[in-house]
Amino acid sequence: MTEVPEHLRKRAEEARAKAAAAKGADAPAPEAAEQTPEQAEAASKIPAHLLERSRAAKAAAGGGEGGGTATAVATEASAAPVAAAGGPVATGPGGHTQRLLTVVKSGSIQDVKAVPQDKVHTWPHLLVVEFAAALFITAFTLIFSIFVNAPLLELANFNQTPNPSKAPWYFLGLQELLTMFHPMVAGVTIPGIGLFVLILAPYIDRNPSPKPEDRKFAVSLMTVHLMFWATLVLIGSFFRGPGFNFVFPWEAGLFFEL
Repeated sequence: MTEVPEHLRKRAEEARAKAAAAKGADAPAPEAAEQTPEQAEAASKIPAHLLERSRAAKAAAGGGEGGGTATAVATEASAAPVAAAGGPVATGPGGHTQRLLTVVKSGSIQDVKAVPQDKVHTWPHLLVVEFAAALFITAFTLIFSIFVNAPLLELANFNQTPNPSKAPWYFLGLQELLTMFHPMVAGVTIPGIGLFVLILAPYIDRNPSPKPEDRKFAVSLMTVHLMFWATLVLIGSFFRGPGFNFVFPWEAGLFFEL
């Protein structure tokens, strides 16, 4: 059933009130008697189907109560199939179809809340910090070189080999392994296993989070690797004396030069 809009209901009530006042008067006003149905329809702006239904009801009422009831029933019975078949619905002034709009709560459709992100732009956030760090290291190296001379030794004498003869500090870990294991084990097997484990680390730890607290496996693996190699370098640098024998630096002194 189509709901009649509020403004049409008010206009119908006003029309009924005017009709009741006209019936109570002795004679109708001459202006109202001269108006045609089309003029009255244009003046009241009541939809045509409502006026047609009103005229049919008045005609049925003039023919008798029984006939009026039959006509009203016939009118409603004929209107039901039209409405069910998608016929004309109630229209407002000017023939515009009136529809009931859905009540929507006021507010923004889009979500305006900012989502925190752990990403920053490379420029200027990252590059400014890296440039400042590079300037600091350059200035520190320059000042350090002013007060500390470079440890240049004398020309090499092939008749006199230094004892102990140590590799550069970044190879001292490997040299330390050579004193403990066979060269095949110390130079190939152990470094190969370490590199193989580091290669497999991204496939074992599939956590995509960049936060260190969420990457416990990767952080633990890298920490063990660095501490293992740093320990070997420290032993080879400060605890190895003549013949690459194990000594205590506070007793035999330091056998290490930068």
